[in-house]
Amino acid sequence: MTDDSPLGGPRVGFFITCMTDLFRPTVGFAAIRLLTRAGCRVEVPADQTCCGQPAFNSGARDLAITQAKRVIETFEGFDYLVGPSGSCLGMIRVHYPALLAEDAAWAGRARALAERSFEVMSFLTDVLDWDDIDARFDGVVTYHDTCSGVREVGIKAQPRRLLAKVRGLELRELAAPEECCGFGGTFCVKYPEISGRMVDEKLRDAEATGATTLLGGDTSCLLNIAGRARQIGSPLAVRHALEVLAGMAEGPGLGDGAETPPSPRVPHPV
Repeated sequence: MTDDSPLGGPRVGFFITCMTDLFRPTVGFAAIRLLTRAGCRVEVPADQTCCGQPAFNSGARDLAITQAKRVIETFEGFDYLVGPSGSCLGMIRVHYPALLAEDAAWAGRARALAERSFEVMSFLTDVLDWDDIDARFDGVVTYHDTCSGVREVGIKAQPRRLLAKVRGLELRELAAPEECCGFGGTFCVKYPEISGRMVDEKLRDAEATGATTLLGGDTSCLLNIAGRARQIGSPLAVRHALEVLAGMAEGPGLGDGAETPPSPRVPHPV
């Protein structure tokens, strides 16, 4: 898939991420719309694969290295690799160079790709200095800063700069915007009770702001929050920020598909 910009800007390889591809393709289309508006020539390599983070987090180092090499081979011919997830970009930018540091044939290639890899919102603002957002979203929102986005790739001010350009949108900050939602990749599987308490705390924080929508930059975290919100009957809508920024937030939020009936309200655990 290619989306050519008439401006002849940088050639961007779009890294769609597993979660976006499988669970929320709208996020990918929103990202491509924004990148194209910003003057990029966007291509989505059909043979791309997982960044390897699940394998890496589970201790399957050899598999993680194999997947890292596949991603490097697929994207190193582009001016930039750009994707809609601070978590996946943290893997590429931080962990690829470390994983391949002792491999003479791959270490330089890993570092070179890492230096040209960015999360979408940070790419638009930090690399392109672009915030010409043409979107409207009438409502009060709050924003969840994902762990990897903040700590590994420095995503904090960028989404707020872009969201400030959305007409009709009011942003109310969480009391603890950088607190983990409890997803943590394999963490939520290994420690479900702890994870459940963490996501409940996140939802309480969000509801206390008076916002009707929670936004974020990682589909995985948002799926975790939305899943728990629907389970307890919370009215809070959950969306990826890119959908709002691209003017593509008309449809259901995450977890709000017509095939899923509303869950009966149950109280937050103490």
